[in-house]
Amino acid sequence: MKKVLFVCLFLVASATQVQAQEDNLDFKNETIEFIKLTGATAAFENAISQIGAMVSAENKEAYTKEANATLVGLYDKMAGLYMEEFNQSEIKELVAFYNTDLGKKLAEKQLGLTQKAMMYGQSWGMEVQGIATKYK
Repeated sequence: MKKVLFVCLFLVASATQVQAQEDNLDFKNETIEFIKLTGATAAFENAISQIGAMVSAENKEAYTKEANATLVGLYDKMAGLYMEEFNQSEIKELVAFYNTDLGKKLAEKQLGLTQKAMMYGQSWGMEVQGIATKYK
């Protein structure tokens, strides 16, 4: 009787663990979808292209294939970051937003805006550094 009870408990625990893994995989896949919707894919493809500019023409296809394969690991790591900060419901809301016209516009403009904002931030930092130097 104890063995039967133990086996039943083990099966229930195993089924629960499998369901949790499936739920986590769904969450991870939704998070990766969100990341891709934000425009990250275009940014990564651009980076691969720019870095690959030094690759010879005869090796370009092999380089591109291998470089693109690294994106799987990158998306997995990035998904982990977002999954620590957002729950699955929030990710679903973000995916829904990025599928709207406004969300698509934001994704399209985000990289350029971020680059310009970084330039503004660098310029501002130099300005503040000049002020600090004045007060040494």
